Amino acid sequence: MKNKTSRRQFIGMASTLIGGSMLASHESFGIPNFINNLGKSGSTIKGVRLGVITYSFRDLPDQSAEATLDYIRQCGITNIELMGGPAESFAGAPKNPVDFRTMLPIWRKRQQKEELTEEEKKTLADVEAKNKVYREEMAAWRQKAPMSKFEEFAKMYKKAGVEIYAFKPDAFSMQNTDADIDYGLRAAKALGASHITLEHPGNDAHTLKLGKAAEKYKLKVGYHGHEQQTPTFWDTALGQSPANSLNLDLGHFVAAGNTNPLDFVKLKHDRIVSMHMKDRKTKANGGDNLPWGTGETPLANALRLMRDNKYTFPATIELEYKIPEGSNPIDEVKKCLEFCKTALG
Repeated sequence: MKNKTSRRQFIGMASTLIGGSMLASHESFGIPNFINNLGKSGSTIKGVRLGVITYSFRDLPDQSAEATLDYIRQCGITNIELMGGPAESFAGAPKNPVDFRTMLPIWRKRQQKEELTEEEKKTLADVEAKNKVYREEMAAWRQKAPMSKFEEFAKMYKKAGVEIYAFKPDAFSMQNTDADIDYGLRAAKALGASHITLEHPGNDAHTLKLGKAAEKYKLKVGYHGHEQQTPTFWDTALGQSPANSLNLDLGHFVAAGNTNPLDFVKLKHDRIVSMHMKDRKTKANGGDNLPWGTGETPLANALRLMRDNKYTFPATIELEYKIPEGSNPIDEVKKCLEFCKTALG
């Protein structure tokens, strides 16, 4: 997952039609019933904390704090890695003029090194120009962003039975200032998160800076990777600060060509703060991202490893495979959660 999608801005509170059925509003859904139906453990099954990254709901039209909470609750999940948009829009951040959902096809083509059409190149240049202005507006807003609004956001989610264990705003990249980084850490703390997550910057000076900054707030920094992941990918960062940690992506790790992923989890379990779960094929077989149970990533065995060894880091559902026709992100996340429950017995 790229930083571009974490800059998605969340809008409105309108009701949304998903797959022909109306999404329940937070009034009609009933928070107490949600909690009662899940039971005391919520989406923690056999000691394994099952969560979802809110990026999984990126294709749904309403990206407000309230709508995002509804999506999470409808999935039956009580632990989350939160993207920046819902909390920042709730706190009064300026609205991004670009709807990043419309840009996903172009970004995917560029990521896969496919040739863009002239029209796509023009669209991309226009979006990047607008986003540059927006980033400047966001930087100014962050200097005075009210932490009380992030605390209010956390209370709303907690009241609904949802715990925020990680926060992923677009505030920690090499493009961001030291002031942005400090803002992001303060916001994470206000939300009650134990760690922040970001794409590994591939820059030793930056991971050192982030680790030392996080130490001040007693937070961890989980570095995420894609096909560049190797068993030694995180070693320099881990040696720089006790705050620097792994936001391991098991599916990407397999698609990168690494063998014995579960041995790696065993080796690094004490430095993993959360682990993204997706089912990809191996590099030799094309690395496709597939519905859970049809790829070659040992998801079920990884969950059982976590259960048997009492690992406390969350297993984060990240919906990235192509949604089947007639389905929607909520139903697909539900399927992933059911896969986890079945695997854990």
